[in-house]
Amino acid sequence: MNFWQEFNERLRALAMALGVHGLVAALVVLSTMNWEPFRKPQNLGLTIEAVIVDTAEIKKQRDAARQAVEMEDRRRQRNEELERQKQREKEQKKDAAERRKKELEEQQKRDAADRLQKLRVERERKLEDERLKQQRELEQVRAERQAAENQRKIEEERLKQIDSRKDRELLEQQRLQREAAAQRQADQEAREFRSGQMATKSDNYQAAIQSFVTQNWLRPPTAQPGLRCTLKIVQIPGGEVISAAISGKCNGDEATRRSILAAVERGGALPYRGFEDVFAREIDFNFIYDGD
Repeated sequence: MNFWQEFNERLRALAMALGVHGLVAALVVLSTMNWEPFRKPQNLGLTIEAVIVDTAEIKKQRDAARQAVEMEDRRRQRNEELERQKQREKEQKKDAAERRKKELEEQQKRDAADRLQKLRVERERKLEDERLKQQRELEQVRAERQAAENQRKIEEERLKQIDSRKDRELLEQQRLQREAAAQRQADQEAREFRSGQMATKSDNYQAAIQSFVTQNWLRPPTAQPGLRCTLKIVQIPGGEVISAAISGKCNGDEATRRSILAAVERGGALPYRGFEDVFAREIDFNFIYDGD
């Protein structure tokens, strides 16, 4: 209620009280009037008539009117206080809901950061294990090559001591065969080493994409642990996403599917730096969610 409405209410109550008082006063005056002005005076002696106005009744009515105004004011004040209380409670609920939403978002960010940190630690551990494995394999290759070199020198020394051309040719042929076998073995190990290195980098690439999409994913309430969805993602060098679509099995509902696609497209660009060797324009990405 604004100022003018309150002013009009009080003015109306005051006018009603004054009207009641005026009506009562008029009745008192009318009751004391003599309505026979042309009646001949009668000399009955000295007579004094006095009219007593009941001021107590007027005061009572005035007090009643004032009390009515005061009661109306108290009622209006109670209503205004109740309205203010409702507004405060509404604002408190709104503030509590906003705080809860902010806390939930912060917790989701912390959980995503923890998952990313775990993935990084696990990836670094795997890289370290792979590095140690590669170092051992390289040391073994060097040792084998050194042994072959030593053997070659021994055989060359033996060739010098053999006068027979046939024996020298046979030894030379055997040496070439051993060297060729050693070279084939080294080439095979190098190919296996390269293949293992690429497979490890490909696994790390998939893990980086999984972490990236999970961090950008706004999980809907219907998404349950055990979620598996296969997506077809088209990108360009640099990781910028051109399109994303569900291309295989997906045990999530429609809202969950839309949220996964939105997470891929929301990031703008997938991880790229450091994964140039395993980058592909079209990739099949398996999104996995097993709960927080």
